[in-house]
Amino acid sequence: MMLWILIAALTAAASLSVFIPMARARSNEATSAAADEAVYRQQLEEVDRDLERGLIDEAAAEAARTEIARRLLAANDRVQHAHEGAKSSAGLRISQVLAIAVVPVAALGLYLYLGSPNMPDRPLAARLTAPPEDQSASELVARAERHLAENPQDGRGWAVLAPIYMRLNNPEASANAYSKAIEFLGPSQEFFTNMGEALTMVNEGLVTASAREAFENAVDLEPTAVKPRFFLALALGQEGRKDDAISAWEALLEGADPTAFWVPAARDELQKLGGTPPTMAETLKGPNREQVEAASEMSAEDRQAMIQSMVDGLAARLASDGGTLGEWQRLIRAYIVLGDESKATAILNEARDVFGSNAADLAEIDAMAEELGLSGQ
Repeated sequence: MMLWILIAALTAAASLSVFIPMARARSNEATSAAADEAVYRQQLEEVDRDLERGLIDEAAAEAARTEIARRLLAANDRVQHAHEGAKSSAGLRISQVLAIAVVPVAALGLYLYLGSPNMPDRPLAARLTAPPEDQSASELVARAERHLAENPQDGRGWAVLAPIYMRLNNPEASANAYSKAIEFLGPSQEFFTNMGEALTMVNEGLVTASAREAFENAVDLEPTAVKPRFFLALALGQEGRKDDAISAWEALLEGADPTAFWVPAARDELQKLGGTPPTMAETLKGPNREQVEAASEMSAEDRQAMIQSMVDGLAARLASDGGTLGEWQRLIRAYIVLGDESKATAILNEARDVFGSNAADLAEIDAMAEELGLSGQ
């Protein structure tokens, strides 16, 4: 019972703290404005006296008079406005009294209907110690922040919290978290790239000097990484370095998979700068409708033979006509899927011979070989 009495008292106090000053405002407005008028008139006289005594020159006196006159006119307008508003003060008082009475009653009724007055308290400390699966996103963030406040050198904790900040649309906090992760866990292409992206979001898409530095660090660690190179090409265009930007976009698109999600955006940026997007190599086509229907009636051995035939066709075309880096990579992966590691290794070695003169392409091939567990040469 005491709780409800306390709630009612606090509600009434909050209402009165808002409406009583409103009731007094109009009565005080005219008095305040009249007092301001008197002060400004006295200031005008003081300006004249200072001018006579030589304390200020004529230009300063004229400027002071102009400013004081402006304020005097404004005070006079407030006096007139207060007198006009006083005529409707009776209706205002009635509406205020009704508001004081109705607002608390309405709030209490809504709470009893929609709220849960019998639910026990859940202090923040208790919520933060609950199992993670029972916590909301904000509680999980608060839990992580409390942990990091107590253990600021936990780099893994910063790395976990950084992408959560991004999903919560707090890129500034995310960039700071990635910076902490780099400080305590060491340099990482992924950390630098994501930090640069967060800094770019903070500045509404503008790649600033700090963001550029993060992307450059990422490329130094992994020269073939697409995402930081994408943002660096974007930065060149924003800086007005048109030719350098065109070269960067062309290098990024060369040998890229046409189905990659970033390719259309890169082509658009290149066209905006007046460049000509390169002709993208066609992806390895899958079976058509008739082949799919026929395959559904095949035995497992026949289906495997059909897939093998398609892969061998790509291999024959690359051997005779050559192809892009993306096509060579797809052929290597296709042989891995077919379980033919020896052919995958052979194609890997051929790709190294074909692209050996390009350090970036060779680095990408080596990275894929490590990913697939192929030793190659």
